[in-house]
Amino acid sequence: MSTQRSDPLDSYKAKRNFAVTSEPASGGRSDSGHSFVIQKHWATRLHYDFRLELNGTMRSWAVPKGPSLDPKDKRMAVAVEDHPIAYASFEGTIPAKLYGAGKVIVWDRGTWQPVGDAATGLRTGNLKFRLHGEKLHGLWALVRMKTRDEKREAWLLIKERDGAARSSAEFSVVDELPDSVAAVTTATPTRRSERLSVVAPPERSASAPRATKTKSSSLRTAILGVASELPAFVPPQLATRVDQVPSNDAEWQYEIKFDGYRMLTRVERGEARLFTRNNNDWTSKLRHLADAIATAKYPDGWYDGEIVMLNAKGVPDFGALQRAFDTSTVGDIVLYLFDVPYCDGRDLRSVPLDHRREILKTIVAKHANDALRFSDTFDGAMNHILGAACKLGLEGVIGKRRGSRYVSQRSTDWIKLKCAERQEFVVGGFTDPKGTRDALGALLLGVHSGDGSLIYVGKVGSGFSDASLKEIAKKLTTLHQSSSPFASVPAEHRRAHWVKPELLAEVAFSEWTKDQHLRHPVFRGIRNDMDADMIRRESPVPAQVKQQSSSIGGSKASLESPALHVTHGERIVDDSTSLTKLELVRYYALIGSLMMPHLKQRPVSLVRAPSGFAGELFFQKHIDKNLPAGLKALDQALDPGHDPLVAVVNASGLIASAQWNVVEFHTSNALATHMKRPDRLIFDLDPGDGVTWSQMQMATELVHAFLTELELKCFAKTSGGKGIHIVVPIKRRYDWSVAKDFARAVVTHLARVLPTHFVDKSGPKNRVGKIFIDYLRNGRGATTVSAWSARARPGGGVSVPVAWNEVGKLKSADHWNIRNIHSRLDQGNTPWAGYDQAANTLTRAMRSLDYRNPLAKAAQ
Repeated sequence: MSTQRSDPLDSYKAKRNFAVTSEPASGGRSDSGHSFVIQKHWATRLHYDFRLELNGTMRSWAVPKGPSLDPKDKRMAVAVEDHPIAYASFEGTIPAKLYGAGKVIVWDRGTWQPVGDAATGLRTGNLKFRLHGEKLHGLWALVRMKTRDEKREAWLLIKERDGAARSSAEFSVVDELPDSVAAVTTATPTRRSERLSVVAPPERSASAPRATKTKSSSLRTAILGVASELPAFVPPQLATRVDQVPSNDAEWQYEIKFDGYRMLTRVERGEARLFTRNNNDWTSKLRHLADAIATAKYPDGWYDGEIVMLNAKGVPDFGALQRAFDTSTVGDIVLYLFDVPYCDGRDLRSVPLDHRREILKTIVAKHANDALRFSDTFDGAMNHILGAACKLGLEGVIGKRRGSRYVSQRSTDWIKLKCAERQEFVVGGFTDPKGTRDALGALLLGVHSGDGSLIYVGKVGSGFSDASLKEIAKKLTTLHQSSSPFASVPAEHRRAHWVKPELLAEVAFSEWTKDQHLRHPVFRGIRNDMDADMIRRESPVPAQVKQQSSSIGGSKASLESPALHVTHGERIVDDSTSLTKLELVRYYALIGSLMMPHLKQRPVSLVRAPSGFAGELFFQKHIDKNLPAGLKALDQALDPGHDPLVAVVNASGLIASAQWNVVEFHTSNALATHMKRPDRLIFDLDPGDGVTWSQMQMATELVHAFLTELELKCFAKTSGGKGIHIVVPIKRRYDWSVAKDFARAVVTHLARVLPTHFVDKSGPKNRVGKIFIDYLRNGRGATTVSAWSARARPGGGVSVPVAWNEVGKLKSADHWNIRNIHSRLDQGNTPWAGYDQAANTLTRAMRSLDYRNPLAKAAQ
């Protein structure tokens, strides 16, 4: 009887033609013997292939939705054939018509450690293990389901509850970290000696403990991060205030809540520059700190911390810090450092918090300086820590979730517990002084509501010194305005002096009254490191309940975004799909870098849906005073007689707009810098009742063929709604009248030659069973939905650039939507390659059409 065992890769090999595919046939080895990989695979449907190295092969499961860090999410994982270990490094495209045809990237990789015996876990259908990856960490489980399909075992991939777990409402790892990790260097330490120099232990004194191999190894792992250039700015991670100490103490570490100004330090080529949380350069104000960092030779990177002034007891004193700036005596200001999101050519934001802090602590200790200090953690139970901090006169404590990543926004992975009520308020006016007081009486305070209006919350008249009163009065004089900035104010303040709502006051108080005013307020200082537009009432959330907010990043858009709190993220915006506002915000964070080239320098019109897609929609073309961050007002001369037009400045503006309930972004056919002459034509194919999708596809091809005959290069995109948009880039030689009349001539010709397909008159009655090519999109002031914009329609369709050979493969104008857009991101704007060099002149096309517009001379 033969004892020879069949090859566990037989099934894998039988499904592949290795003469055609670049997938490995066999082989491979890992140093650990327990490697894992997750490959993102654009096959017939996008899915994630989860593979664990065991007994010489990669045991594999197909996970349609990908992993989730939320223990409540039980993700389906279908067991598939074993793969060779060499497959763990495979990236590429499996050719069409082969098994698994489509693009494959290495989404995550690392090592895994079984909990108990792995073979027993697989046999019994309950395999528990720990992952040590670049994106995934902590304890996981694969649990086999009972199913009638004996050929394809169905399992569930589940994140266990530990410090690496995250609520899906707060963080979606597949949405926010969508890219390959294959660029990460995994060379051995001996080949990376220069990189490792930044985390080498400091010189050990006789009393210092010897570093353990385990710690050194964790530092080597941590410094990997992701190879990256140093960004111009890194918006800081912000803490969420909670109402009580978390019960799961082991998941958290705690630091002092410093009573100072948040400060981020950028070090590059020996030069250090210091920035506030809003990207204001304070290097000249804090020259002694910049020089200290440069002298200490910190590695290139971004260092996060807070500047403070310490009193005689060593406790941060915000008033003393304010006086130091007012009197230009800043030499005693100290910088406490607590995080390092970038270091020595690596992006460390996805590296666990504990490892980032190890790296930072080593750097600070190696380059000792009294002005530069490491923010250490407290020892002991949190209840005792908070009580002790309050007795010492500290403002409170900051809790940080162990193992968490660094995100540039407010997050529930960082929490703050305060000893007393205290926050920043917007100054909207002041009263006259009474008695012996000079300068002013009291400051009138407000916070912004959800719709952006300034709500009066009370006045503060105590806590001022004579010097601070004079300095504040001087600042208020420059901000004078005739009307109140508040939505409403009590009658007692009818004679108050009003100011532009730009100055911020930090105020301590005992509590909020029933009418939402401050009780016993005391002035603590003026803040000039924050924007007034961001000030909201600070309300603590339950310590055990995570907000519908936090990271919403993972693309360039998210990495460049300002701190943003997503309100009502759980609200359903599309009843047909149960799409939430948070999903919409995440969508715009994901596609920001793809969408910005289509928005750059163009006036935009915004479609807001505060009551969801089925509710009333608001089309906003001009600015108002509460415009979201990341949008700006354009020169008012561009649209005389109206408020200024609006432009999106950066990808952060998309995210902030989505928080503001913006769903659609529509753009002009001209750049803001050249508004008198358009740089493109739009042909919007709009189907009438009874038109089938196949008719739409044929019509699109006909228009393309005709424009090609006119020697006009053109590009297509889905509308995300019902139709197709054809875009013709043109030279800026023609005014709006010529552009519109030429577009109309094209449409009139097509309607005359192909009357069974097209009409040139708008209106539902005129186009039953036919397609109206909307040339009206080419008039001055007209707009068209931008590429990559979502649509406020059932299903949440997205307008996506497509290649001409893809038109016949589309299933509808909303072929892609917010939920399935991942399947298109790898293509991005590639279908429009060459657009920037494709601007057409219209002279030859005009001649071909026998165009007789009297304004044609403008083309000369």
